[in-house]
Amino acid sequence: MPILLSRLLARIARVTTWATPVLVIAAVFVTSWPLMALAEPAGSALVRPSNYWWYFVVTASTVGYGDFSPETAEGQAVGGYVIVGGIVALTTVFTKLASVLEQARGRRMQGSISVDFRGHTVLLGYTAERTERIVAELLGDGRQRDVVLCAWDDVGTHPMPGEAVAFVRGDLTDASVLHRAGVPHAATVLVDARDDNEALAVALAVDQVTENAHVVVTLRDMQRSFLLNYVDGDFQPVQWHTPRMITEELQSPGITEVYAELMTQGGANTYSATVPESVGPVLVDRCRTVLGREYGATLLAARTADGLTVNPSWQARLPPGSTVYYISASPLSAKQLEAALRAS
Repeated sequence: MPILLSRLLARIARVTTWATPVLVIAAVFVTSWPLMALAEPAGSALVRPSNYWWYFVVTASTVGYGDFSPETAEGQAVGGYVIVGGIVALTTVFTKLASVLEQARGRRMQGSISVDFRGHTVLLGYTAERTERIVAELLGDGRQRDVVLCAWDDVGTHPMPGEAVAFVRGDLTDASVLHRAGVPHAATVLVDARDDNEALAVALAVDQVTENAHVVVTLRDMQRSFLLNYVDGDFQPVQWHTPRMITEELQSPGITEVYAELMTQGGANTYSATVPESVGPVLVDRCRTVLGREYGATLLAARTADGLTVNPSWQARLPPGSTVYYISASPLSAKQLEAALRAS
């Protein structure tokens, strides 16, 4: 009997349809009831329609409350038959569940899934360590919840299975792959390709399927960024070698353009000035107000004996000789700064 049961379970383990346990239970119920009626004495409460279904359920599930039980040896044999049928049915259920879970895990690891996200971030392209760093920065502050990594077929399995990152694999210029990654409904898309030619090709594919996403394209040669205008003038090029700036652009669209204006003379520049000895200690509040009201300048940072402080507190005190850094259309002379601080 144990050998027959083990062989039966081995065969059942290969069954992958949800209908199997239903059919097994139905067959056992239909056949066990008349057998139990023949085995038990006439008038037995066990085989009454109102009672037998309950006995069958608790026996097949191996719970066995004992409120109903066979009186004869033949009835006990039928009860054993019901127990075996219940075990077989439960085995097929657990086997199917295990199969479904394993298939789902396999599809997730192989990148064959289709995501159903909205407002998420899609990373198109994978570079070992670099992509992990970008993902860590995106997820680090808790603002970004859903991230999808979409890589070429040469990335065989999910490179970050322990992270909360969905994985899609395929041709990044194929619209169906981009759809599986949820690009049409993404809030931000990063094209981080293996070279600039590939980046432009993937950007062109993204432009065909995206709706309102903020698209960032990394380029090794920023002089080629004008080519993105032929694809979409709103796509934001970012230097490939600055991963931190890439994540900042994904999280704060337009920030790289601000940085570019700060580093070039795009109508303003960054200057420094020294707090005159004649005015004594000055509050950042006072210095910031004077620079803004009198000269349209913006205070960025201050350097004192304690070091450099970016965006210093309004209540911080700047002793004479401190250096302030500001953005302005033109530099301020020491006399201009002194006169303004004295007059304020």
